[in-house]
Amino acid sequence: MPSQPTIAIIDSGCANIASVFYALKRLGHEGTLTSDKDVIKNANRVILPGVGTARAAMKQLHERDLVNTIQNLTQPVMGICLGMQLLFQHSEELDTDLLNIIPANIVKFNKDIDIVPHMGWNNVSLKTSSPVFNKIPDESYFYFVHSYLAPVGDYTIGECTYGNKFSAIVNRDNFYGCQFHPERSGEVGATILQNFIEGGL
Repeated sequence: MPSQPTIAIIDSGCANIASVFYALKRLGHEGTLTSDKDVIKNANRVILPGVGTARAAMKQLHERDLVNTIQNLTQPVMGICLGMQLLFQHSEELDTDLLNIIPANIVKFNKDIDIVPHMGWNNVSLKTSSPVFNKIPDESYFYFVHSYLAPVGDYTIGECTYGNKFSAIVNRDNFYGCQFHPERSGEVGATILQNFIEGGL
């Protein structure tokens, strides 16, 4: 039998990391929560989760000396929610510099939107094919919780609309990101994680 992929879940000091760990376990995979650079570098897959503020997460990544390590990873990496936003250049949230992997900035939702954060289920429109969306129908619904957004660009795999049109899932080289929470998005979310872990990325 082929060996199980090793999966490093980067400990950025954010909340909600346990839900990613248990989502992987439901799929038959073990993730290792770690801030150890060698463990992260040698993993087959790396997940960067996050709930909280961009500034707090980046402060933790700097204090743990992980910024350069993440930027230079060559295996598939998946950022989830805030973890996706950290892949970008800069966030309007507390004027925070990010990991500078995807060449665009994170911005606030339009001030005319009545309710922020964007919280709940919303559909995602595919803009381009990707192995991470294998066996997932276009316009599938995923669970979102966020107050800032990534604009649509050439890195966008799928987009969503909540007042603003924004990137729901992105890809640049070996880096992927989901603005939604796949670990809280039922069967389609589980399929995203499974595609990321087991697919030919």
